[in-house]
Amino acid sequence: MSQRLFSAEEAYALIASDTETASEGEEEDPTFLVSTSSSSSSCSSFSDDETPRRRRRPRRTPRAASPDLHPSAPIFTAAPHTSEPIWTPAPPNFEPQIPDFVGQSGIQFDPSGFTEIDFFKLFFSEELISLMVVQTNLYAQQFLAQHPVSSFFSGSHSWTPVDAAEMTTFWGLLLHMGLVKKPRIRQYWSVDILYNTPIHRMAMTRHRFEAILKFLHYNDNARCPPRDDPSYDRLYKIRPVIDHLAAKFSEVYIPGKYISIDESLVSFKGRVQFRQYLPSKRARYGIKLYKLCESTSGYTHRFRVYEGRDTHIQPPECPPTLGVSGKLVWELMFPLLDKGYHLYVDNFYTSLPLFKSLSTRATVACGTVRKNQRGLPSHPVAEVLRRGVFKAHCSDNMLLVKYKDKRDVLILTTIHGPGTTPVPVRGTTAVALKPDCILDYNRYMGGVDLSDQVLKPYSALRKTNIWYKKLAVHMVQTAMYNAFVLYRCAGHPGKYLQFQEAVVKALIFCGGEGGGPSTSAAATGGPRIVPGQHFPGEVPHTGKKGKSQKKCRVCYKKGFRKDTCYQCDTCPDKPGLCMKECFKTYHTSMEY
Repeated sequence: MSQRLFSAEEAYALIASDTETASEGEEEDPTFLVSTSSSSSSCSSFSDDETPRRRRRPRRTPRAASPDLHPSAPIFTAAPHTSEPIWTPAPPNFEPQIPDFVGQSGIQFDPSGFTEIDFFKLFFSEELISLMVVQTNLYAQQFLAQHPVSSFFSGSHSWTPVDAAEMTTFWGLLLHMGLVKKPRIRQYWSVDILYNTPIHRMAMTRHRFEAILKFLHYNDNARCPPRDDPSYDRLYKIRPVIDHLAAKFSEVYIPGKYISIDESLVSFKGRVQFRQYLPSKRARYGIKLYKLCESTSGYTHRFRVYEGRDTHIQPPECPPTLGVSGKLVWELMFPLLDKGYHLYVDNFYTSLPLFKSLSTRATVACGTVRKNQRGLPSHPVAEVLRRGVFKAHCSDNMLLVKYKDKRDVLILTTIHGPGTTPVPVRGTTAVALKPDCILDYNRYMGGVDLSDQVLKPYSALRKTNIWYKKLAVHMVQTAMYNAFVLYRCAGHPGKYLQFQEAVVKALIFCGGEGGGPSTSAAATGGPRIVPGQHFPGEVPHTGKKGKSQKKCRVCYKKGFRKDTCYQCDTCPDKPGLCMKECFKTYHTSMEY
């Protein structure tokens, strides 16, 4: 069916008639069809005298103010069809309803007689060590079965199953690498005077350490579901370690009144589906963990490893109005609800539905909030303030504070009122009034950062392409810091470095059972090639007549026997040595 072509005059007449009809209040369809051909291009524009009038939109009647509010108070409301809150300027006497704290915080066991290694073994238990031993031996068996000839460990350097004592020593050496930094792992077994660290050669050979590190495993690969299976777990390879430490963290210690939730990042630049980029973190690329920590001590009470954007989070009893970030908070907070905790979060988690839902479970919260957060009043958020000035608005039990410092700061809280505290201005003798909610946020928000800051100088993480091994080391070091918090709560003095040194010594030399390094390990390298640390002494008297003697180890190695009454008191096995030449040769040469 052909369409009728209108000229410019006819099109203008149609527009003018529609405009007049609309101005008289009649409802007409304002659309019309104008078809032009290539030869009549003048129909696509109008001259100055032919510009049509625009239709006027009907004016909306302003909404009446609520009779419960003061006539002079500005009201910030949402559209009539929404259920968003009504915000009003907060009166000076505004006080939110805060529930009493009823949590049983503190150590949940009797720490009497506990040493440093005992606190650490609350998390790094025999159960976890046995799991590592079984899975490491199983993975080595599976690997060698698939690579019977090409594997390095199938030849002269054959693999032997690891036991619990050897696994404990291995982890002691691994954690010691966080205390003594070297560019490469092999340099810990170097006899060069620049890198000489005798403790590693005493405890384990380099080849054995590398073999255990290669086959270190935490779960059976043969039972892993395929990727297209609904029950597939991206953290399957490390799931037993996560579940074990998460249960122990929550069991042995309950945090105090003030807690915080934030993100932590384990540096990793390899290929993994859930790798994250966080420009605010120093590492930037890595595996993200959501942590709930005690604000004052940094104790990690609960945590969750980020698995990807498509991960479905379904925490128990979670309100349906919460988004993804709100569900994360609800999952971490669920065991602590209804106990009066004070939660501090940053603007990634803060939302009105979350704070309202927490209030119904006797939990109050405070956090920075983004300007575009749904439900916030538009005028107070966009208002320009002078530096040092703040404005507070309230809605039910929530308080919104905008404070101007170097930049605008927005705080949403169900804990604080609009009170202020004078604080000194840096570099001057003046004081400034700062809202209490901002002071408390700065005081209690750093629980996760405190844990990361203490762990960073002693990190044992090394560059690797295997993500789960790196994540496991980070979680074990988190357990080390948690053990230190328990150690201090039990009334013991000391610094974190001293606590680590005691734990590492117990792991390496005791092997978990009270034993020491083998004499064979000491004889094959040991601490004997350390200049200036060996001193001769006489062989202890055995009670028989005459002087006690030992065979000289250097002379015996050369093929003839010679007894001596002198020994090295510094070496672990106290070898008998002739004075002068044999004593010097034994402590300066690898091949004597």
